[in-house]
Amino acid sequence: MFIDFHTHAFPPKIAAAAISKLADASGGLCPQTDGTVDSLLAEMNADGVEMAVVQSIATNPHQQSKVNDYAFEMDKNPRIVAFGSVHPDAPDALIELERIKAAGLKGVKLHPEYQKFFVDDPKMRPIYKKIAELGLVTLFHAGVDYGFAPPYHCMPDQLLRAMAWIDSPVVAAHWGGLCCGDEVLQKLCGIDNLWFDTAFGHGTMAKSMAQAIVDKQTPDRLLFASDMPWHRPAWERRLIESLDLSENDKQKIYHQNAEKLLAL
Repeated sequence: MFIDFHTHAFPPKIAAAAISKLADASGGLCPQTDGTVDSLLAEMNADGVEMAVVQSIATNPHQQSKVNDYAFEMDKNPRIVAFGSVHPDAPDALIELERIKAAGLKGVKLHPEYQKFFVDDPKMRPIYKKIAELGLVTLFHAGVDYGFAPPYHCMPDQLLRAMAWIDSPVVAAHWGGLCCGDEVLQKLCGIDNLWFDTAFGHGTMAKSMAQAIVDKQTPDRLLFASDMPWHRPAWERRLIESLDLSENDKQKIYHQNAEKLLAL
C-alpha cells in the first residue's frame, strides 16, 4: 500500500491557470497532472497509490476560507485526506483553525514562502499553540523553493528554533528541507514530534544523502510523498527502493507511519 503524503489539487475553475503560473515561476517544471482532483486520482491509479494527502495553501489572508471550503469538499473522497490552511496575517486565523478541526480535517499546510513569514517569527506562536490545542498536524514547506529567491523562510536553523514552541506533530517537507541535506542531518534529525516527507527528492538529492537522512532520522519518522503534480509517486518510489532498507522499514515509510500520524 502507498499513501502519498504531499500532493496538490485546485478547484477546476482555476486549476489550469494555477498550474501554468506555478510551473513558470518554478523555472518551467513540467506538471504531471492538470491540477484537478480527477487528474490527481488518475495518476494515483497509474502509479499504484491508494490514498493521497492534498496540501492546500492560503496564499493571502482573504482567501483562507475559500481554500478550506474546497479542502472540505475534497476530504469527502475516501481516497483523499485534505489538509486545510490558514494565513498568518489573517485576523481570524485562530477561528479558522477551529473550523478546520470541526470539519474533521487532520492537519494544516503552511508555506512560509508563499505566505511570507519566517517559521521562527514570534508572531506564529499563537497559531502553533492553537494547532496543538486542536490536535492537528502541521506540514511546512521546508528549505529552498524553486519559485522564490533567497532568503528562504524555513531553513533548518529556523525550523529548529520554531520547534521549541511547537507542541504537536510537524512534517518538514522535502526530506526536511529541499537542498538542505547537510543542515538537516546536523540540526533536525531525531527531534521529537518531527517527521520528514520524501516529496521532490528524486533527482534533487544524492542517494548517499537520502541514505544518511534515513539512517539518522530512522524509517519511523519518514513519510512517502511526491509533491504531485510536480513529481510522480513512481519517481519517489525509485529513490526509496534504491536505499538500504528492509521490507518492513519500506512499509513504514510507504504507508504505516502516515496511518499512525493521521489515525487512519
